[in-house]
Amino acid sequence: MAHLLEQMAYVGDTPWHGLGQQLTRQQPLEVWQQQAGMNWHIEEAPVRFIAEGASHLGSIHSFPEQKVLYRSDNKAPLSVVSQRYKVVQPEEILEFYRDLTEYAGYELETAGVLKGGRKFWALARSGLSTSLKGQDEVNDYLLLATSCDGTLATMATPTTVRVVCNNTLQIAVEGTSQAVKVPHRSEFDPRAVKRQLGISVSQWNDFMYRMKALSERRIDHREAQQYLQSVICGAEKPMGDPSKLPNYRALNKVQKLYHGEGRGSHLVTAKDTAWGLLNAVTEYVDHEKRARSNDTRMDSAWFGQGAQLKQEALDGTDARPLKGRAFCCGTNMTRYRHDLRIQHRRNRVDPTDRGPAGQAGPLRRHGGLCPGQILPGRSPLGAP
Repeated sequence: MAHLLEQMAYVGDTPWHGLGQQLTRQQPLEVWQQQAGMNWHIEEAPVRFIAEGASHLGSIHSFPEQKVLYRSDNKAPLSVVSQRYKVVQPEEILEFYRDLTEYAGYELETAGVLKGGRKFWALARSGLSTSLKGQDEVNDYLLLATSCDGTLATMATPTTVRVVCNNTLQIAVEGTSQAVKVPHRSEFDPRAVKRQLGISVSQWNDFMYRMKALSERRIDHREAQQYLQSVICGAEKPMGDPSKLPNYRALNKVQKLYHGEGRGSHLVTAKDTAWGLLNAVTEYVDHEKRARSNDTRMDSAWFGQGAQLKQEALDGTDARPLKGRAFCCGTNMTRYRHDLRIQHRRNRVDPTDRGPAGQAGPLRRHGGLCPGQILPGRSPLGAP
């Protein structure tokens, strides 16, 4: 069976999905465009059809309400969409990162094309990172993806990657995803998206405080069963015989990942903790879930049912009371945000402070420069 992955490129270690062409670091976007298979355009043509008539060949008619999208390089058809459909080109996805990589400390790590060109994406590391209990490293990324067949809006999604197992998880603050979605009935404006993202160190700290709380929340066997049966099987109440539940095979696999088979499950941050439960679900989705190929698993984990399951698992850590309380405590979060504001005021960076040759000055006091901290005159956010 032909792979759905048209082409892909990456830097550093082999990515979690195990696919693609390795590049050396700090490559220009033009090299990424070539090696990631994104060096083509989406062209448009009117929809035409042949109606039977008196003549042998019939008559050709058009359907003005819709148009055909096809690749410029091989003329392969991609989809039929309405005339109002706004196309986002593959090169626009990479260009989104140009100022972020040149002036804000971001580094592209992977980019590519799925489903013959119907979906394409790029993923860049922001430079922000944290270590839970000094041993469980989690890095911050920004994923930008779109489709041209109506299956996916253009989405900019702050994402975390757990280093020990390469599990991916969308960043959410106070239960709300930080992703920005631009439907294809609207024009894609990169500057507006970056303004709306408003990625900041405080958002990252809020989310990682939540993850730290999960790594310190001890879970007993009954609580783990209750959580996993709810997330994986949709059970309202835990069952003593889970073999009768739907998705039992998936439940059984996630339980094994949680109880020692999962990568990083032996770490003190994950063993018998809520963080371990969450990562058992994300590892199942990213690496273990049955799929026709690694390509389809990746598509699901980022954009489909797998992504939804990971979000439900994350939501469940806040909403599900265990022993009368949720995994995370809102009062502590409020106090933590207050402390963060004080810390940020103390460590505020002067945006006019520039290093040699006009380069950024000491802008990494929190582990990396965020889009909200772009240097004056070179802002990708569109701010004056």
